Amino acid sequence: MEIHVELATESKMFCSCRNEMSLEKEPNVNICPVCTGQPGSLPVANQKAVDFVLMAGLALDCKINRRSKFDRKNYFYPDLPKGYQISQYDVPFCYGGKLKIPGKEIRITRIHLEEDTGKLIHQKGTDYSLVDFNRAGVPLMELVTEPDISNALEAKEFCEKLQLILRYLGISPADMEKGHMRCEANISLKEKESRELGTKVEIKNLNSFKSVEKAIDYEISRQSAMLRKGEKIIQETRGWDESKLKTFSQREKEFAQDYRYFPEPDLPIIELSEEYINKLRGLITELPDEKRKRFVREYNLIEADAIILTSERSLAEYYENTVSEAFADSSNNKNVIAKLAANYLITEVRRYLKEGGKIESIKMKPKNFGKLISIVAAGKISSPSAKVVIEEMIKNGAEPEKIISDKNLLLVNDISQIQALVDKVLIENSEAAEDYKSGKKNAFQFLLGMVMKATGGKADPKVVSELLSKALK
Repeated sequence: MEIHVELATESKMFCSCRNEMSLEKEPNVNICPVCTGQPGSLPVANQKAVDFVLMAGLALDCKINRRSKFDRKNYFYPDLPKGYQISQYDVPFCYGGKLKIPGKEIRITRIHLEEDTGKLIHQKGTDYSLVDFNRAGVPLMELVTEPDISNALEAKEFCEKLQLILRYLGISPADMEKGHMRCEANISLKEKESRELGTKVEIKNLNSFKSVEKAIDYEISRQSAMLRKGEKIIQETRGWDESKLKTFSQREKEFAQDYRYFPEPDLPIIELSEEYINKLRGLITELPDEKRKRFVREYNLIEADAIILTSERSLAEYYENTVSEAFADSSNNKNVIAKLAANYLITEVRRYLKEGGKIESIKMKPKNFGKLISIVAAGKISSPSAKVVIEEMIKNGAEPEKIISDKNLLLVNDISQIQALVDKVLIENSEAAEDYKSGKKNAFQFLLGMVMKATGGKADPKVVSELLSKALK
């Protein structure tokens, strides 16, 4: 896999133009002589972009080249204003890393830094294309793996996990639909008995995880069919047609020598001290795998719940803040509180998030959610009532105590009061009581329902069941 990631720096890679991550509505506004390749303009490297690439490398167990450089990659394309791209060739910042996916460890060959190209706009019904240079010069990280991936599912899992790590690091939103992260698959088949991989075919610019999986599956099938017929695979670049669900040929693939790489003469060599690397290492917070394992260990959660809660950094932080507030506000068992918070967050709160919405967009703050969890753990309100309170807190950010008071949701805990209602229901439904005594077990559920109705649903069903059983005996 080759994966390109736009980095979330404030300015572009080699100039001071704003980097707005491909979201500009008006074309060609964030441009200058440097990023449009005007004669005499000189580049200056963006230190934050270098830091981001080094942090990605450290998070992925890469080795760091202490002495690195930029190179010119020469090729002509209409959206490449200089006629070459400033990239890295033989001395990338990071190399020799790894990333674990279920059942396998994928080796990472290299991670390097370069500048993005502009964007061609093909208007329907015209015989020309327009060029928008807003994206030209945006910092672009490229990650290349070893050929350790065996099928489409593994490729998809690798890309998904990489996206999650990038988001945890805060170096890119990595939204594929917005072009922040673009995946390219290089597919080589070989005979089962052979150690040598066959001719490589590259599928360019896959912009969703679903496309990654479908395109690779299709290309493996296409190449397999060709080889069975004795046809020759050529080294080429192919595109993916989402509507036809098939790849198509774009051009024959260039080789490294075609790009005529040479060291970028306008940028100095970059030397990195051990002290500087350690400083960046200290900026890396707990990553998804470690956080998931800690949630299982520390909060006694099941693995499936821990995976969901750590699927976004903001969701994991919201959960921990909620649990912390509930612990401080309650003397109840901490495992009970942690599990209650996880259950309500996964089953209730996430339902109210819009498609692709973030947890920080809701009005319910962790402090108030934590208070509600401690109230539920203390048995003061029922689970259905808790769901009502959650909905209200999400809508208006109100405190749980006020909602419970306004809606009269507190459970009836007075045993004598519940006992009086049990007696009243048995008198008014004597026939059902007799049915239960004669062996009709369903009558008990009817009577239980009548008592709960008499309490307005505010009594603990367990307490009601015990008192009803005792009364019937």
